[in-house]
Amino acid sequence: MPLIRRVLRGVHVVRKISVIGFLLFLSSVCFSNVSAQTHLRSYLTMEEQLSNQQEVEFFHLQEEEDFNLEAILEDGRKKEPDFDIPIVINARVEQFIQIFQTTLRERFVTWLARSGRYIPFMKKLLKEQGLPEDLVYIALIESGFNPYAYSRSKAVGPWQFIYLTGKRYGLKVNWWVDERRDPEKSTIAAAKYLKDLYETFACWYLAAAGYNAGEYKIVKAIKRYRTEDFWTLTKVRYLKRETKDYVPLMIAAALVAKDPEKYGFTDVEYQKPLRYEKVRVPELTGLSVVANACEVSLEEIKDLNPGLRRGVTPPNENDYEIKIPFGRKDLFEITFQILQAYEKFEFKTHLVKKGETLKGIAKLYRVDLEPLHELNHLTKTTPISKGTILSIPISKDEEIKPITTARKKSGKDRDGSRRGK
Repeated sequence: MPLIRRVLRGVHVVRKISVIGFLLFLSSVCFSNVSAQTHLRSYLTMEEQLSNQQEVEFFHLQEEEDFNLEAILEDGRKKEPDFDIPIVINARVEQFIQIFQTTLRERFVTWLARSGRYIPFMKKLLKEQGLPEDLVYIALIESGFNPYAYSRSKAVGPWQFIYLTGKRYGLKVNWWVDERRDPEKSTIAAAKYLKDLYETFACWYLAAAGYNAGEYKIVKAIKRYRTEDFWTLTKVRYLKRETKDYVPLMIAAALVAKDPEKYGFTDVEYQKPLRYEKVRVPELTGLSVVANACEVSLEEIKDLNPGLRRGVTPPNENDYEIKIPFGRKDLFEITFQILQAYEKFEFKTHLVKKGETLKGIAKLYRVDLEPLHELNHLTKTTPISKGTILSIPISKDEEIKPITTARKKSGKDRDGSRRGK
């Protein structure tokens, strides 16, 4: 397949793979180390020319009799952005900047636009945890600030947590919720994880590499090669290319995002910063009730609560915290109690027949065992008997259409027909 077709095809399937994996693919097919070094030398040459030109202009100004030198220099000099993480510009960083400017430009503009919504409050949360605010650009390279991002390794959310790491840092993942998709909760979890990584390595580059590869991989690399220098570790074969490129990718993203006009991104329409208030609602409260109480659309409430997977708050949590649009809290508190009495969470009932199992019933209604346990206050070992009435949840996001039966006999359904695998 021609090179350009491979690249274009990669752009169309990027949602199904990790953002980082796609960027590394682009860097491998679009640039060589030699061309990157040439580009860097060209960049430095241009900088030297500009510096020489400024010196000539400065001495020419000295010949003038009436001017304010300080004011002229201040007007002509744009303040460089400040960083609270170490910034090194090398050939690999330049490669990724060029990828953002060319092959990935359209998608990167989308990420920058979305960053206006999430960066302000994410930086605030990182600062509250005592971390550098510029670590927020890890979320940019991980997901493009997309709460629904999902990778092949089953990492989810803006900070791309896998299940076990998310669980370790307090993120709930079950049939009802996936808190890895919650921008606030996942940012707090990411901050705690990054803080632990920094305490382990005392270096933000190694901490970032550990966020990508796992801390144990980096610990083994340090012991094997007897160095704590990230750039030295990038020269050995032990680490994967994705991990070696993770830090330069983060640096490139931070450089462009903090000074987009310098790199040619003058057409970004940033989204407004995310603002919301929090209220507590009873278990199994539908998002449609919340939307009506706030007099906003259901989509707006869903957008504020991407961690809720079923359009309803989870059972057995009577004070579940939910986000509503900023400025709607007073209205919500007045109208919610009235609406709640009329709009209830929908579920079906099932009368258990002889020989049926809970697993079979779950398959019948195409639901997981977990919500059946929670709604009916059952444990994994609780037996069910004939005549028991079970509550079956109905997802707001996906209509449940039960199949023929919950039982099988000799490879046949109760109506005698066979089913495929």
